[in-house]
Amino acid sequence: MKTYREELWFNVPSRRGFVNITKSVEDCVKKSGIQEGLALVNAMHITASVFINDDESGLHHDYEQWLEGLAPHEPISRYLHNRTGEDNADAHLKRQVMGREVVVAITRGKLDFGPWEQIFYGEFDGKRKKRVLVKIIGE
Repeated sequence: MKTYREELWFNVPSRRGFVNITKSVEDCVKKSGIQEGLALVNAMHITASVFINDDESGLHHDYEQWLEGLAPHEPISRYLHNRTGEDNADAHLKRQVMGREVVVAITRGKLDFGPWEQIFYGEFDGKRKKRVLVKIIGE
């Protein structure tokens, strides 16, 4: 079995945002040389997410609205976590809902997706450099 590891770095200029990272992960698969296996893609920060869904702007807007309704950023005093001097408790909750990682099958050297599936990095406490781990295993 072969393995491949790469870190992808992001600095989303706003507090929240979604970045389609499918092409970057596909590049990792190509560099790995692995034809049959699995790709793990996970956020290495507790206020960011990796998830799979459709790359459609209306859906991304709906996510923004839905997540803000579930865990509004303000008032920051509503969260006990923010009493530590942080202001990002909502980002931790949003990440919990959106998930930490995805695993995608690799078949014949390509990510094996269903229709419309794309991989996204979700940022919920941006304006600083964060990373995503891509770990590929297989033959």
